[in-house]
Amino acid sequence: MANPFFEKPLSLKGNGKPRCLHSRVLQSPLAGVSDKVFRALVRRWSKDSLLFTEMVNATSLEMGHGRCKVESLADESGPIGVQLFDHRPQAMADAARRAEASGAFLIDINMGCPVRKIARKGGGSGLIRDPELAIRIVEAVAGAVAVPVTVKTRLGWCGSDADPVLWCKQLEGAGAQLLTLHGRTRDQGFKGLADWSAITQVREALSIPLIANGDINTPDDALRCLNQTGAAGVMVGRGTMGAPWLVGQIDAALAGRAIPPTPTPSARLALARDQLDGLVQDRGDHGLLIARKHMGWTCTGFPGASKLRHELMRAPTPCLARDLLNQQIDLLAASA
Repeated sequence: MANPFFEKPLSLKGNGKPRCLHSRVLQSPLAGVSDKVFRALVRRWSKDSLLFTEMVNATSLEMGHGRCKVESLADESGPIGVQLFDHRPQAMADAARRAEASGAFLIDINMGCPVRKIARKGGGSGLIRDPELAIRIVEAVAGAVAVPVTVKTRLGWCGSDADPVLWCKQLEGAGAQLLTLHGRTRDQGFKGLADWSAITQVREALSIPLIANGDINTPDDALRCLNQTGAAGVMVGRGTMGAPWLVGQIDAALAGRAIPPTPTPSARLALARDQLDGLVQDRGDHGLLIARKHMGWTCTGFPGASKLRHELMRAPTPCLARDLLNQQIDLLAASA
């Protein structure tokens, strides 16, 4: 049965016209994963969910290195957000303007990435330890663009000093129109269980929408999380690696629609082939190197899967990798 709450659009107010999300499921930015080829696959199952580019370094965008990640977003179907990270307010504001001009549906500020080389320079989760700088960054970005500005963050730096309610209220006060909260501290990384009860406490303290993140890998996980936290929606991340259909399955579950079936092994192999072709078309022979990890995640669940993955990881050309996928598809069809 449909939940009337999740049938309502989620309205986000920026400095311009409010923007509405017609799905309560968001696809997390994933470095090295959520490029436009991956996003196009996710769109096959979910036309309305908010998807994200890979995380973009404002400094790299300033120097021209990261512009390929945010180019021509307006040409893609459905809403696409751009997530930025840096420790310099003005650089973040400038990067946000560039992303908005490229068609970003909203600008998200990363204050949760636990990677050491990012955090130690004051970006990502490093901003949790410097709330004054974090506030200045949100204020600068919110003042620079008309689209909504959101923040993705964690409960705190470590368990002993975590005060997620105070931290998130500070971000709200600085001008964030929506927060996504991962239910772990920076020290936890991705270990242990996400603390959904802490997400509940933060949600109760805020007046802006809160999106729950962490340990949401199935439609049932999403439903349990939302029932417990009362959050405005969920963000799914690593669970979609090799499973771009997951966003659509969760979207259907929340809307009370029939959940699309998980693709068969043959369909997953065809999906891997499509992704390989798209990456090679977009990135040339380097696309094969990017596709290898995706093929490793996707090509599972059938006799001979391990052997195929081993061969795909060593295929020297895109053509040979495609031939291997086609041969396996034919083998599965013959044994059906």
